[in-house]
Amino acid sequence: MATTTTKTAASLTKRETSISIVIIALMFFIFGFLSWVNATLIPYFKNAFELTHFQSYLVAFAFYIAYFVMSVPSSYLLKAVGFKKGMMVGFMALALGTFIFVPAAMMSTYEIFLLGLFTIGIGLAILQTAANPYITILGPKERAAQRISIMGICNKFAGIIAPLLLAAVLLRPGDGDTVDLQRVIVPYAVVSVILLLIGIWVRYSPLPELNTDEESEEVAVVNSTKTSIFQFPHLVLGAVAIFLHVGAQVISIDTIIPYAQSMGLTLYDAKAFPSFTLTTAIVGYIFGIVVIPRFISQTTMLKAVTILGVALSFLIVFAKGEVTFLGYSVDMSIWFITLLGLSNSLTWAGIWPLALDGLGRFTKVGASLLIMGLCGNAILPMFYGYFADIYGVREAYWVLVPCYLYLIYYAFSGHKLRRW
Repeated sequence: MATTTTKTAASLTKRETSISIVIIALMFFIFGFLSWVNATLIPYFKNAFELTHFQSYLVAFAFYIAYFVMSVPSSYLLKAVGFKKGMMVGFMALALGTFIFVPAAMMSTYEIFLLGLFTIGIGLAILQTAANPYITILGPKERAAQRISIMGICNKFAGIIAPLLLAAVLLRPGDGDTVDLQRVIVPYAVVSVILLLIGIWVRYSPLPELNTDEESEEVAVVNSTKTSIFQFPHLVLGAVAIFLHVGAQVISIDTIIPYAQSMGLTLYDAKAFPSFTLTTAIVGYIFGIVVIPRFISQTTMLKAVTILGVALSFLIVFAKGEVTFLGYSVDMSIWFITLLGLSNSLTWAGIWPLALDGLGRFTKVGASLLIMGLCGNAILPMFYGYFADIYGVREAYWVLVPCYLYLIYYAFSGHKLRRW
């Protein structure tokens, strides 16, 4: 067990709280940078290895299935060695995963790239298991969605930069749809070294070890007969909500380049569309920071954005007609995909505090269950790719509709269940 002295969130000084938020914000920036480059890697590998839609989305599958594999072990790792040492282990896994891209590019082997992505996912699973409950309890509960929104801005801002930066390194205007895998080697080698250094820095940073298992007397009484996280319906249903939310979110970002290519754009010209979706997400986060909880409760906001998600999903499937906007002449449906960023921005922030409410000593394991829900990023894009190969890239967006319908259920009533 870790011997480092832990603190409760309430016992932190204002300086310690500020330092904690800054360090966790840096981590969310890194999460976003490494996650959203997949939007460029998917069409990049599809062209390089001549893959089907289904095969290309193995990028997302290999990356995010690691969350399913590692989320619960991550919680036990953090309990055993503490947050800071656990985070260092997570960064080491990230460094190893990005370095694996070097031999993968040298040997031009898709399967080795997938191994690297899986290893990166393992590192992120460890770090997310630590960071999300940390930021959820680091302040008043009614402002949790506001704090998560700030983290979301860091995540999505990195997501805007990452695909464009990677595309600038990997793609050239004259490439068309041809790619050169050797261009991957230098950037991923450099990123590997940087991640290793950040992991060492976090280990020796002023970030305090936080006791996430603290319970008020009232919560302790309520939970006295509980022996398992599966006795908390609002948590289990919240994990399902996370699964569907993140899957829908990654579809809106990782499929938009191939969708733009289906309208006649080259990979080079289509590379900006993931950044448009992430930009609307940042707009949503800023709006949430301003109005939550001063004007709108985080639960009411969750209801609103899930309804918006359903409406936009139907518009993607049914709205047709070419429009010219920002210099692109494309079908209007693609702009409704970018607007899903507004819906997705505040969904995660709304689910987390509702799902972790009242867990007390079960918080770490409960958070790991929610992190396990991130495997939705692995599963749902595969469904999209399967339907895209059979029915078409537009028709495959029907997969979004049941996702948002369930999220509406959780926002209105699922989070209230306290017994099965």
